[in-house]
Amino acid sequence: MFTLCTLFALFLGAVHSQFPRSCTTTAAFRTKTCCPLWEDGSPCGSLSGRGGCKNDVVFTSLAVGKVRQSYDDRLDWPRYYFDNTCKCFGNYSGYNCGRCKYGYYGDKCDRQNTVVRKEIRQLSFLERKRFFSYLALAKVTKSVDFVILTTGDRHHRDTYRFVDASIFDVFSWIHYYSMKPILINGTFDNSKNYAHQGPAFPGWHRLGLMFLERQIQLLTGDEDFAIPYYDWRGEKNCSICTNEFLGASNEQGFLDDNSHFAFWKSICSGFNYADAICQTAGDECQMERLHRKPGADPRVKALPSFQDVENTLKWKDFDRPPYNVTSRRSFRNALEGFLRSSDGMTLERNMHNLVHIYFGGTMSQVPISSNDPIFLLHHGFIDKIFEEWLQRYNGTPNDYPENDELGQGPDECATPYFPCYRNKDFLCSSSTLGYKYSKYQGM
Repeated sequence: MFTLCTLFALFLGAVHSQFPRSCTTTAAFRTKTCCPLWEDGSPCGSLSGRGGCKNDVVFTSLAVGKVRQSYDDRLDWPRYYFDNTCKCFGNYSGYNCGRCKYGYYGDKCDRQNTVVRKEIRQLSFLERKRFFSYLALAKVTKSVDFVILTTGDRHHRDTYRFVDASIFDVFSWIHYYSMKPILINGTFDNSKNYAHQGPAFPGWHRLGLMFLERQIQLLTGDEDFAIPYYDWRGEKNCSICTNEFLGASNEQGFLDDNSHFAFWKSICSGFNYADAICQTAGDECQMERLHRKPGADPRVKALPSFQDVENTLKWKDFDRPPYNVTSRRSFRNALEGFLRSSDGMTLERNMHNLVHIYFGGTMSQVPISSNDPIFLLHHGFIDKIFEEWLQRYNGTPNDYPENDELGQGPDECATPYFPCYRNKDFLCSSSTLGYKYSKYQGM
């Protein structure tokens, strides 16, 4: 039996997770149904026409027939936990259809708003301070709606627990959870995960940023809040790694005591066993402080250049067979950074991957890298490049390829989000999702 356990952390952060709190009950797991009541008293707000409890929300991938096993709870998400989930109608969304689709607001989700994501150096002093204060608030505010999963043994379902956590930490946990090695027929495959190394990469991270952005909008009541980005093209040294921005580092590599994030700790840090999930949740003593050593890795002499970005954008095919880290002449693989963007053939670390390595510390530990706020700014720029590609080549969901990589199919639900967002749905203009990017340094 699942144990629903609520831990009250001694530190200020609690965690938002992608498991709706109301769906982590014995009854929900027994019936495999996650269709919470909305305020009208009906599942998924069905009486008000917001949605319905359906069995056809999840789309089985090509890979599932090849690799059907009982351990990896993320396979064919969220079938391991639920067969019936909410299917929302019109502009309604959310795990109980109680929210609006991205880009829509209001009680009836009939009001649109497009926020502008600016380069962080374009923000005024007050805008920058507001951004930092919002992040701090998200780090210390416990989620009312969600809990996160923790276990010391992924093989045994009766060890799974669901615990409280904070809005920022939920975002971090989602990235961590999606990156756990995939369990195939009882064996862990460290070369595969659900958010990287395949065509889902750009859209999955796009959804992650939108999720946190909306959670902060709901938390603060500021519908115009937008996550800034960091245009790192051509920088020899990180110009925003100062206490005025994302924080300087001391000689040990920890963030300076006078920086905004000096005493932040990384959820799910400390232990990185393949068969465990976030064992340190709720235990501050076992969590690592954020640390960063930009430019210290001898493998990385500088951040990617203007030309590297242009070379990446010249590849017209969104992705190509075999749809993994060995794909050639693939925009996705060049953007993710497994491919030399200039020739489209040589496999090497570049672009997105190179930036993670450059920053070192928490950012270079990719599963927990989302704990560092600079992750948001880095992926904001990755998403801006993705948006530029979509505009140049009129990209649509039809460009998302059929493939048999686990979790990467076009109609598969992005893991581990509620409600279901299909991987292919994010090959669309950002303006249809409620945001756009400022122009900076010619792009």
